[in-house]
Amino acid sequence: MVSPLLEVRGLCTHFRTTGGIVRSVDGVDLTIGRGETLGVVGESGCGKSVTALSVMRLVPSPPGEICEGEILFEGSNLLDKTEIEMCGIRGKDISMIFQEPMTSLNPVHTCGRQIAEAIRVHQGLSGEKAEREACEMLRRVGIPEPERRASEYPHQLSGGMRQRVMIAMALSSRPKLLIADEPTTALDVTIQAQILDLMRKLKSEFGMAMMLITHDLGVVAEMADRVIVMYAGKVVEEADVRSLFVRSLHPYTAGLLRSVPRLGDSQDRLATIEGTVPSAKSMPAGCRFHPRCEFAADICREKEPPLVSVGQSHKAACWLGDERARVVVAGIPSLEPSDRDRPESASGAADLLLIADGLKKHFAVGGRRGAGRPVAAVRAVDGVSFSLRRGETLGIVGESGCGKTTLGRMLVRLSQPDAGRIVFDGKDVMSMRPEELRRLRRDVQIVFQDPYASLNPRLTVGRIVGEPFEIHEPAKPGKIRDRVQNLLGIVGLSADHIDRYPHEFSGGQRQRIGIARAIALNPKMIVCDEPVSALDVSVQAQILNLLSDMRDQFGLSYIFIAHGLAVVKHISDRVAVMYLGKLVEVAASDEIYRNPLHPYTQALMSAIPVPDPDSQVERVLLEGDVPSPINIPAGCRFHTRCRYAMSECRLSEPELVDAGAGHLVACHLVNRG
Repeated sequence: MVSPLLEVRGLCTHFRTTGGIVRSVDGVDLTIGRGETLGVVGESGCGKSVTALSVMRLVPSPPGEICEGEILFEGSNLLDKTEIEMCGIRGKDISMIFQEPMTSLNPVHTCGRQIAEAIRVHQGLSGEKAEREACEMLRRVGIPEPERRASEYPHQLSGGMRQRVMIAMALSSRPKLLIADEPTTALDVTIQAQILDLMRKLKSEFGMAMMLITHDLGVVAEMADRVIVMYAGKVVEEADVRSLFVRSLHPYTAGLLRSVPRLGDSQDRLATIEGTVPSAKSMPAGCRFHPRCEFAADICREKEPPLVSVGQSHKAACWLGDERARVVVAGIPSLEPSDRDRPESASGAADLLLIADGLKKHFAVGGRRGAGRPVAAVRAVDGVSFSLRRGETLGIVGESGCGKTTLGRMLVRLSQPDAGRIVFDGKDVMSMRPEELRRLRRDVQIVFQDPYASLNPRLTVGRIVGEPFEIHEPAKPGKIRDRVQNLLGIVGLSADHIDRYPHEFSGGQRQRIGIARAIALNPKMIVCDEPVSALDVSVQAQILNLLSDMRDQFGLSYIFIAHGLAVVKHISDRVAVMYLGKLVEVAASDEIYRNPLHPYTQALMSAIPVPDPDSQVERVLLEGDVPSPINIPAGCRFHTRCRYAMSECRLSEPELVDAGAGHLVACHLVNRG
């Protein structure tokens, strides 16, 4: 039998804090064979990243400490190595791609110099040869004009480019094992598709093994050979990728799989895993998942289950045994769709809540007007028109830099449009005086992408959620407190949370706080700007269900902004696709799924990783990033990346026209018939 490249046995990594011992990794076993890709999945706080840092011997000490276990790499225990010996292994034999390249790359050195430094250290090449090799690596990871890009700094590159630089640096010494920690989490689906395709090709070319850490089950289905599922510092299931997706054995794995929104799913609600991962300071007795498990029995609360083999090459840590632990995802009783009817989609003018007509927002760059220097303009939003009906959800989707967030901020008048018209509930928003705008805030609210950045860390939840009442409906403090507690109950939080501060909550709970604040004054419309992009798939499902429930309960209308078409399609009645400041397609969500007409929409849909290892979806890879909004291409803005581009596309910009049954599209190819 061939020995594995990496074998981890009984790994325990703890952190000593003033509040107690944090058992981040608490007895993990895993193996990775040569040339194999091991997927590591689980919610935030389950110990995935700490496991990877432990393998690299990068756990900060103090407060971190690898307390027990062995980490065998090619048969040699890395825990017995000196720090000098580990420096010779890191980067050369084992490399790591971190989640956020902007914080991993040195901002004061050029990208080429940083790659060349790794090459000099591990390959012993001279400065000039190392720089040439750095440029060659940039070329191999698909960066155009590598010599020019090598002289640029990280802040001058897009997110996708920075991630490619990280990959080039990690692979510069041809490592035997690559650890990729959430390498595509912060990227658009189109850039993610490029990065995954690149990693797959380079893995095959270099013959290396890979540990892929992610909470995106679609990425796992596409990339991994085997998968381990981690929960609360332990491995709860291990299997080859197909067995895990077709016949998951642990209720936690099944819950994760059923929480994923799918483009073809017609259910109103997503399945969720109630509750959150327990604190690593105070784990529950027995099975650590039992407080959230619908199948929990008495033994689950008393005794921790071991990870045992259940069939060939499939392991699970569950007391339910073969009969009940074999939880086929499709076999779990599904949640029934909401019995509340969706709002009628009447088309009369009286039914329109919002009209946006010809909205534009440009940002001057390169100097001040009147200073004698030419001023360029970032054309963030460049003529956008649409309407929103009462009780309707309009999803707006597109890559980063397409103008989605700027559009959302204009709709709530956090940003002043340069041109165009906004009519809300029959009133011209653009001509409103300050007092009228103040009254508008009652009816129009926004939920931001990053809940932690949008909540005042010095105020309690009670003050944060109660502030709208203090401003718009002054009342006695006791009455406000009662109303806040009621709001917390509506969004699924406890009334006891009212006196806590934002840092005491998880990401999903903080997003619920932001939603409670947004609905405090019973608004008619809420703009949701990427409200679930930073959340685990299980928490994402909870938030999407909450938004759907509130829409039905309070008759809310939503503008739902995201870059994931599966999420947008699930919650939206209609979907608008945005590219470089303009809408390129608008249609009912089911229609846009069945019959996407614009090549950009088709690429967005094909780029979504499908949580099915047997999927036969044809991938349409877009070349390059979104062009700069300062220098927008002539003609159709998408023609530089479109596989169907014609001469007409380079000369004239297509208009957004009705292709039939209210399906709007801006494409010369479609308009030709």
